[in-house]
Amino acid sequence: MKDTAKHQGLRNQLVSTLQQKGITDKAVLEAIKKIPRHLFLNSSFEDYAYQDKAFPIGAGQTISQPYTVAFQSQLLEVKKDHKVLEIGTGSGYQTAVLFTLGAKVYSVERQNELFKTTSILFPKLGIRPKHLSFGDGYKGLPSYAPFDSIIVTAGAPFIPQPLMAQLKIGGRLVIPLGEDVQIMTLLIRKNETQFEKHEFGEFRFVPLLEDKN
Repeated sequence: MKDTAKHQGLRNQLVSTLQQKGITDKAVLEAIKKIPRHLFLNSSFEDYAYQDKAFPIGAGQTISQPYTVAFQSQLLEVKKDHKVLEIGTGSGYQTAVLFTLGAKVYSVERQNELFKTTSILFPKLGIRPKHLSFGDGYKGLPSYAPFDSIIVTAGAPFIPQPLMAQLKIGGRLVIPLGEDVQIMTLLIRKNETQFEKHEFGEFRFVPLLEDKN
């Protein structure tokens, strides 16, 4: 579990790359500068960990490209102590970014292999999500709702109704929508029944699957 000056230098370069690509949220950039992404990857990828690329992490899943993580995090507008529901813990890198932004993170993962890995990894890195669970992301976590914001880290063919129901009024839901290519979509809950929708161009994600594995 080593994090060296060389790693820090590579992170600084990554942050410059993200700024050039249009990420402006200082807190998000600081989080990315701080978090040792190489520790969330298989050690064979360590030399590439700070490239702006997605990598396989097991169970047919990927760790998202840093730009995507930063883009989604920026859209969430996380404030300290916000309750954030994350659908798809995956490698845990996005969870770490949210935690570093000061969020109380509730995260759901449907792949048991990944759930076990992150459950062991987080304490070693001093990352303390409020709640980690192995389950079906389509259902959210009704017993912990409502949430200030919800982030979905896999491509969904539609917006799961339970997630909309678990969002606070004024809350933000960020979800990549679509089958092969996804459109990054932001929903802002205006009142009990109305949501304002914004779209932010194309991204590629692994699919959000129902049930757990």
